[in-house]
Order: sequence, then C-alpha cells, then structure tokens
Amino acid sequence: MASNNLSYNDQGDRGLGGESTELGQEATAVSSGGASGAGFRLFSADYKKNEDLHQMLESSKDSLKLEAMKRIVGMIAKGKNASELFPAVVKNVASKNIELKKLVYVYLVRYAEEQQDLALLSISTFQRALKDPNQLIRASALRVLSSIRVPIIVPIMMLSIKEAASDLSPYVRKTAAHAIQKLYSLDAEQKELLVEVIEKLLKDKSTLVAGSVVMSFEEVCPERIDLIHKNYRKLCNLLVDVEEWGQVVIINMLTRYARTQFLSPWKEEELLDANNEKAFYDSDEQNKNGDAATKTPYVMDPDHRLLLRNTKPLLQSRNAAVVMGVAQLYWHLAPKIEVNIVAKSLIRLLRSQREVQYIVLQNIATMTIQKKGMFEPYLKSFYVRSTDPTQIKILKLEILTNLTSETNISIVLREFQTYVKSQDKQFAAATIQAIGRCATNISEVTDTCLNGLVYLLSNRDEYVVAESVVVIKKLLQTQPSQHSEIIKHMAKLLDNIAVSMARASILWLIGEYCEHVPKIAPDVLRKVAKTFTNEEEIVKLQVLNLGAKLYLTNPKQTKLLMQYILNVAKYDQNYDIRDRTRFIKQLIVPNEKSGALSKYAKKIFLAQKPAPVLESPFKDRDRFQLSTLSHTLNTKANGYLELPNWPQTAPDPSVRNVEVIQPAKEQITSVGKLKGKKDDSGDKFYSDSEECEESSKGSEPSSESGSDSKNEDSSASSSEESSESESEKGMNEESQNSDSESNNQGKTKSKKMKSATSSESEESSSEDSSESESESDSEPERTMKQKKEEKKIVSEVKAAVKLEVSLLDLVDLSDVSTPVALPKPAMGSSLAADLKGLSLSSTSPVIDVTTPVFVPPKSYELLHRMSGKGLGAQYHFPRQPCIYNSKMVSVQITLTNNSDKEIRNIGIGERKLASGMQMHDFYEIECLEPGTSKTVSMGIDFCDSTQAANFQLCTYNDHFGVSVQPPVGELLLPVTTSEKDFKTEQGKLAGMNENSTTITGAPQNSSCQTIVHKVVNMANVGVVPSGQDNIHRFAAKTVNSRALVLITIEVKEGSTVQLSINTEKTVIGSVLLRELKSVLSQE
Repeated sequence: MASNNLSYNDQGDRGLGGESTELGQEATAVSSGGASGAGFRLFSADYKKNEDLHQMLESSKDSLKLEAMKRIVGMIAKGKNASELFPAVVKNVASKNIELKKLVYVYLVRYAEEQQDLALLSISTFQRALKDPNQLIRASALRVLSSIRVPIIVPIMMLSIKEAASDLSPYVRKTAAHAIQKLYSLDAEQKELLVEVIEKLLKDKSTLVAGSVVMSFEEVCPERIDLIHKNYRKLCNLLVDVEEWGQVVIINMLTRYARTQFLSPWKEEELLDANNEKAFYDSDEQNKNGDAATKTPYVMDPDHRLLLRNTKPLLQSRNAAVVMGVAQLYWHLAPKIEVNIVAKSLIRLLRSQREVQYIVLQNIATMTIQKKGMFEPYLKSFYVRSTDPTQIKILKLEILTNLTSETNISIVLREFQTYVKSQDKQFAAATIQAIGRCATNISEVTDTCLNGLVYLLSNRDEYVVAESVVVIKKLLQTQPSQHSEIIKHMAKLLDNIAVSMARASILWLIGEYCEHVPKIAPDVLRKVAKTFTNEEEIVKLQVLNLGAKLYLTNPKQTKLLMQYILNVAKYDQNYDIRDRTRFIKQLIVPNEKSGALSKYAKKIFLAQKPAPVLESPFKDRDRFQLSTLSHTLNTKANGYLELPNWPQTAPDPSVRNVEVIQPAKEQITSVGKLKGKKDDSGDKFYSDSEECEESSKGSEPSSESGSDSKNEDSSASSSEESSESESEKGMNEESQNSDSESNNQGKTKSKKMKSATSSESEESSSEDSSESESESDSEPERTMKQKKEEKKIVSEVKAAVKLEVSLLDLVDLSDVSTPVALPKPAMGSSLAADLKGLSLSSTSPVIDVTTPVFVPPKSYELLHRMSGKGLGAQYHFPRQPCIYNSKMVSVQITLTNNSDKEIRNIGIGERKLASGMQMHDFYEIECLEPGTSKTVSMGIDFCDSTQAANFQLCTYNDHFGVSVQPPVGELLLPVTTSEKDFKTEQGKLAGMNENSTTITGAPQNSSCQTIVHKVVNMANVGVVPSGQDNIHRFAAKTVNSRALVLITIEVKEGSTVQLSINTEKTVIGSVLLRELKSVLSQE
C-alpha cells in the first residue's frame, strides 16, 4: 500500500491539476488498495442512508471508519455535497491508520476552503504529522497543508516548506518543491522567501527532487538565471536519471538558459554569408581591417557541448515528451550539422498514439521548411495510411509537399494521384492544393500538374472540382499568357460541369484573361446568358462580372448581350444580384445620372491583380519554440516564454565553476605515538597513507564534473599505484639483501612477532583476513603477511592496477630488519598493549588485483588462410595486464605463413572502432618466411563492452578486414579480498545492480572442483575464500572502469545451483550471467 501511495502522490503533485487532480488520484489509490467489491461500491447507487455515516465515523473500529470514508469519497466523486460531514471527518485526522488518514486528507483538500474555521482546527495535527518518522505521512501532511487555500496560514505553510526542504527524505523534499508553487499562487508576496528555498533545493543532488524544483523555479522566478549558474553542470549530469516528466521540465529550462549564456553555433555560417555579400562592396583596406574580426573561428563552450552530449541519450526514451524536448533542444541549440540525429527518433514516435503523432508531425512540418534534407531519407514514413485520421493525413501531406525535390517529385506525384481518389473529401481537396504547391515550387512539373488538375475538372465531386479550379486559377495567374490553351479547354468544359463553384471559377478566369481568348469569351457569355435564370447565385454574380469586362473591352459583340443580362438580373429574386446589377449598370453604361466613377470603370474592373503565393501554413510557425502549446495553436498562449536571442558577446563562463573544497591533509596519531614512541619514520608512514586515502576519496568528482572526470581520476590513480607497486618491488628485493638493517621500532616489533613461537605465528596467519577487514588489529602481523603477498604479486604481475587506495596498500616493506629472538612473555605483553591502543580513523575494504589462475588459452580465428591468401591468423587472450595501457586488454596474435612465398610488411591498417574504443598496434613484421609463425602482442580498450574491434590486417599487397570479438570473461581482472569485504561490497551492489538465476544440473556438476574449474576457465576472476562448503565466491574488476564484479554460486539440495552476479555494469552482468549459466549447465 505504501508503494501505491507513493506513486499516486507523485502523480498528484505535478502542480497541474490542483485540488481536483489530487482528489481523483488519491481516491484511485485508496480504492485500488481495498477489496475489489468495495471499489465497485464507490460509484454504485446502492448507498445506505447518510445518517449512519456520523455513527461510523465516531466508531472506535478503524474498519467502520474506513468504510465510511470510502463512501464519502465516492459521494464527492459523483458530485454530491458532503460538507455537512466535515466536523466528523476532521476528528479522524489524527488516526494512526494510514489508509484512513489519506482519505481524510483527500476530504480536507476538497472542503477546507469552504469550512475554513473548522479546517484551521486541524492545522496543529498537520504540523505534528510533519515530524512523523514515516516519510509518506510527512509528505502527505505537507501536501494537504499546502492545498488548504486559506491566506491566514501562509506563515505556517512557509515554515513547513522550509523545514521540509531540509528533510532527510528526498520524497519529502520533492513534495516541498511542489508546495512552493501552491504557496506562490496563494500569496505572491512570499516570492523572496520562496526563492531562497528554491535556491537551496536546486543544490540538492537527489534525482527525485531535481525535476520538481526546476518546475517551481519556472513558475516562481524564471528570470533568476543566476540561480542556475552553479547548478548547471549538476543538472546536466543528473538529467539521464531524473524521472521522465522532470526531464521535460529541465530540458525546456536548460534550452532557455543556453540561449542566454552561449554564443550561437550558427555564427560561423552567418559570418561566411555576410562576408560573401560584403566582398563585392568593401574596399581592400576595409577587408584587411575586418580580417581580425571575421577570421575568429567559433569554438563551442564546453558547457554547451556538455548539454548536447548529456541529452543525446534521451532520444531513446520511451516517453514521447522527452524525445520531443530533446529534439527541440537540438533544433534551437545544436550546430546545424548535428541536428539530423533527432530525425530518426522523431520518426519512431510516429508509431505512437494519434495524439502524439499529431504533435510530432506538426513539429516535423516546421522543421522541413528550413531543413528539407533532414527528413528526406524517411520520405516513405510520411505516406498516408487509410486508417489515419484526417488531420494526420493532412499533416503528412504537408510534410510530403515540403520534402519534394527534382529527384523525388515523380514518386510524390504518384502518391498524390492515389490520394485524390480518397473518399475523404477534405483530404482529397488538400491533396489538390499540395499538387498546386508542387507545380509552383518545381518548374519542371508545372505543365504536368496543370494537365492533371484540368483532368480533375470532370470529377463529379464538388470539393475536388472546386479545389482544382481554384488551384488552376492560382497557377494561371503566375503565367497566364503561356496557358491560354488551358483557359480555352476549361471554357469547353463549361457545358459539362454542373458544380456551381467550378462554373463560377471558370467564368472568373475567362473574364480576368479575356484578352487572351477574345473569340471564345463572347461565345461563353452567350451560352450563360441563356441559362442565367437557372444558375446559382454565385454563378450569376460571375456572369455579371464577365459581361461587364467584355462590355468594356469588346462592346461591339457583347453590348446587346449585356443589356439583356442586366434586364433579366434586375428582377432576380436575390437582392444581392439586384444590387450588383444596378451598380454595374450605372458604372459601365454612361448616362446623365452617371457620376464620376464611370470614367474609371476600366481601371476598376480590369485592374491588374497580384498573383497569389502558394505557401506552407507552417512557414511562420518557427517564431514559436518547438513542442510548445503556442507552436501547436500558432498563437501565443498564456504563460508562454519567448525563446531568448543568442548573445552577441560570450558571457563569462566562470559563473558556472563550482569551488571544490579539498579535504584537509591531517596526520593521525600512529601506533608508536600512542605508546609514547615518537619515531619520525613511523609518523611519516601513517601520515602519507592517510593523505593518500583522503586524496582517493577527494578525487571522486562532484556532480558537476560528470563521468569524464571519473575516468580521468581513476586512470591517474591507477598509473600512480602501478608505479608505487614497481617501486615496492625494488625495495622488497633490497630488503632481502639487507636483512640486518633496522631503523623503525614498529617494524622491529614485527620482527619480534615473526621470531616468536610457531603456534602464535600460525594463529596470526589464520586470523589475518579478519584482522585486515576491521583494520583494528596488529600492525606487525599484517606487515609480515602483506610482505609475502606483495612479493608474489609483484613478481608475477608487472603493473599492479588498483582502484581504491587503502592503508595496507602503501606499507613500506623495504627496510624490515632481521628477527631478534626475545622472551615470549615480554613480547606478548607488548603486543597486547599495542593492540589495545590501535585505532584507525577510517577503514576501507582490501580489494587487490591478483595473479590470474592459469588456464589453457583458448584461440580464436582472426583470418583464415584461404581468405588471407596464405596468411592465417589466430588470437587469444593471455590474461596478463597490458603493457601499453592499464585500461587495455592484452591480445596475442599468432601469424602463420601457409603459402610458398614470403609475406612482407604485415601490420595494422584502417581501424573501424566503436566510439570510445582504442587500440595499440603491434610492431610491423617486415618479413614472414613460408611455413613459419610469429606471435605479436597488441592492446585493445573495449570500453567494458563485448563489441568487436574491427580493423584491417595489411600486407605489402593486400588488405584483409578482420575483427577481434572479446568474450565477456576476458574483460575482467581477478582480484583477491576477504569474505567479509566481499559481503560488504555485495550489499552495496544490490537491487538493480544484481542479476540472479537458478540452474538445475546433474549431481557431478555441483562438486566444488567442477564449479571452480568451469568458472575460472570461462572468466578471468579470482577465487574468494569462503567459510561454507556449498557457497563459492569469485571477484573481479572490469579492465576499463575498474568496476567490481562479484559472483556468488550457492549449491542447494537436489543439485540446484543459485547463481548471482553483482556489478554496476549491468550489461556485463547480464551477459556474464548468461554465459556462466550455459557453462554450469553443461555436463
């Protein structure tokens, strides 16, 4: 129930629905948590009488109260008035039953404003609930308190919001961010105090809070850009992990922020265009003076690039609003050559619901006007389906028209021919308009489109004919002299066309261009004069216009016809026609009563009319920001914020720098100092190790620096540690040659410990792992044990790579003196005293890279001898640290010459690596004799992925494309750790970082040796000691990022094996789980 409450409260507090939204969602949450029968009774008509509700609410049983509250909420949902129950409901506000309390909160939100006096009585209860240990109750109390629209409690609301903003629970802080908007709408004078709370919440690192506080920022103080400066990089880095609706809000805010803080990425292109225009007019001296300004190259701000890089993955989001938000961000902020990446994601959204399609198509229609090539590869995605609604059909038609060019016009026109025959008349008419636009934009198909439109004039559909005539009329207005034959053809069709709109349009065309058809126009007037009384009103008006124009241009042939038409029209039943007749007669037939207008009759009727421009209705919509309501409506909506213009000069980028507070390097008291031994070397040993430990913690990047700095820090620390391990190797070798030296009292005590009885030595060795876990046991014991382990590691591994720096890793082993035999009791008492006072300020698990278990190498074919023209190549993974780079996987390639001729100049050619991958080539082989083989080493950084590294293997004469595919087990480095540290790290990697499965295998597959052998053969992992025989543990780190990979195999009864893998690299974890399951299932 708690999870349901959390999700519904989360939805209800968007700040968009007000009280009614929260009311409905709270009711839904509670009804879903109750019995199914109760859910149906909420809206049924079978209610008991309301008189018993008072008794049920005053009952001592929570079940009766809960039933009563469900009935009351049901009444509210049906629109019935339940305000008379307010006093009885308020009494239960302090109930301990969470379900009952939430229903009471829902009721109070609905009626608190009407019953203000009674609602104020429960304020103290809400204030007590704000300190409840349950985060859900604290958040619900704040939500209800902020929803009570009573101005008198504004100070209480403000204090509650301030307290909630400092709450330990991110959910409560999220609710506080929502309450800010409600308080601001109630009392705008609290803006300054609310801005302080917003500034505090903007510093919150929780992804649950980020979206809500940015929404409050947009509602309360969108002009305070200075609040975003210090939090800009953090918001960019948190964006991927924020909830979807929070991502939409943050993206829109960052879009406006970037337009005010960064230079235009299109500036360089604009400068080039401006220079081309000025080149002709400016003198040489002016050009020389302006070179310094114009030749300055554009360099994108790193923070600008950070925003584009961190929003790009969101194009794969399942939420259409997030994808649309990223698309508009790239459209308004990215360089023009990078905008094309959003096209594919927008096309994917066209498979969504109709409402989503409508919005996406509107934005695509706007984009296609400025960047036609962006969507040209996806032309077929805009083909109209028969199941599409009319509005979506018209939008797709608009986009197809925008995408037409000389290369694809034939395909588009073929589609239009089918659309014209559609039963959807509105869509068919829109298609005819689209054909007209294509004819205007592409001159090569103008005649073809005109002929097709003329053919449509014989269609029986009124819409089709009318639109065809209108479009033909617009096309002919552009070049009337060249299309007189079409006008003649349309005049011949007049007898067969019955649609009044089409007849009227033809008459208008003939009258407008009567000088191009001087012989046909009088005859057309004669025909329509005969049928004048039977024509529609719109046709009669065009007959009068045609007669007036012919009377002025050809009075000899049309004077008598016009007089007849005027006499007939004078007695028409329609008063518009009678008025038009009297007006035209006085204007064109001069007499004594005619005024001065008759002199200008020709100028009035035969005036040159401008040709219409066929434009897209989306041409001017780019003045609005994409994916906004204003863009959809094509008008400025209430609350719309204009997208700022790019600044002319770059603002100061240092305002976004965040001061990183470096931890102070303090020296802790060493074991020697605790006992009064002030040895300088011992003091230095502990202080250095503490500094290294603190620096390793401090090297973790802040949220503003992102994942890139994490990689840099880890690589830097690994290189430093590898050099330290090499230096330790040298010192260890020297210590073997100079066993008699001793200058440290703490280390002398370790020699004493070594020279003690064998029983104590064995006890020390057996308990060494547990002592290193707590880091509170004997330092001398650990020193000797660590010496043996590090000698073994350094001798076998050339460069030890470590992620975390612990105190034991930095022990100086160079000058350990020869053991001196002392009396046992004295040594024991001294050791006990030292152990009693030993205390370290910080502890960290000991996880070291160890030597891999030897397994026979498995070879993979790189190049077959037939494909390589005699050159064969195989590769295998030696499971040794790469000598070129600690982040690379070592790969050994065996090249064999199977031909009878020598092969020369064998090397690496062109690489085709995935993003982020790197490769270190092997040295070129000058000559490979026939029948001989040679093994070379190379390093490949696979970036902790199983993607293949593709490259060319070249010889003097040929190039062969090859690829190295890494098994997931070869992307790991084995580590050694204790069982306690293993469990500690495993607990940190629970939840989504854990993959598990159950394997049912044969009994012999479940033996200890079989499991270890199979796992070690399949993956390069280290075996972790386990105190239980039926549980096997293995640990490793990924080569690139040093992320821990913990494998646990538990053998249960019946030969059932439980396999679990814990790692933050979820992809590697899932692939490794699948591979191990396959291996362990085999006989």
